[in-house]
Amino acid sequence: METQYYKFYSPALGRDMEMKRYGHAGRPVLFVPCQNGRFFDFENFHMTDVWQPWIDAGRAMVFSIDTLDQETWSSEGGDPGWRAWRHEQWMSYIFNEAVPFIRQETNRLNGWTGEPGVIAFGCSLGATHAANLFFRRPDEFRGLLALSGIYSASYGFGGYMDERVYLNSPVDYLAGMNPDHPYIPQYNSGRGIIVVGQGPWELPETTFRVRDLCAEKGINVWVDVWGYDSKHDWDWWYKQTAYHIPHLLDD
Repeated sequence: METQYYKFYSPALGRDMEMKRYGHAGRPVLFVPCQNGRFFDFENFHMTDVWQPWIDAGRAMVFSIDTLDQETWSSEGGDPGWRAWRHEQWMSYIFNEAVPFIRQETNRLNGWTGEPGVIAFGCSLGATHAANLFFRRPDEFRGLLALSGIYSASYGFGGYMDERVYLNSPVDYLAGMNPDHPYIPQYNSGRGIIVVGQGPWELPETTFRVRDLCAEKGINVWVDVWGYDSKHDWDWWYKQTAYHIPHLLDD
């Protein structure tokens, strides 16, 4: 498996950011680590083993990035307005710096011109962020695999709400989305998959809410609910990922 490490300064965040690529060709996948995670978690938690058949076959390249959760969603004692502002800076880093870089690298390596778009992938809070990327920027993210996420910003911000928090709370902004919103055809031209189990440590309520909102708005996202044996843990995320990758990458 070809790998490449990158480190570059982010103007949006005012600090260096690190990233690693796994693969040499194929569709770009942006992996967002679990809560407080680092770019090397994709490898350290052995998710590389799950993706390896598709990576080695040149069907996917995974770019793993750093979170900023310790300053934002996890910083419960910090000012929520500042934390939401800082999270938006991280989103700006992804939209305006990481994604253009991923496009550039993918084009350099295998002539990929940008369609059908980047796949956002994550587990737990990484799934929350991945789904938020997909729903906020369907022009860039045309695929989603979100496993065991919580899709309300109340998870990180409690009862606090402002414009920035709202923009990062899918159950809130999807509820406020008009059925004729121009994003909806873009969602439907991509492939969105949201998975949740019903076993230990899973919190499926916001997934069910996203499922209901998507049905109400005519958004064709596949919400796949696994059984009561399916836990909030890596062993199940490996199984769910392996099951769903062909659906994401099937031409």
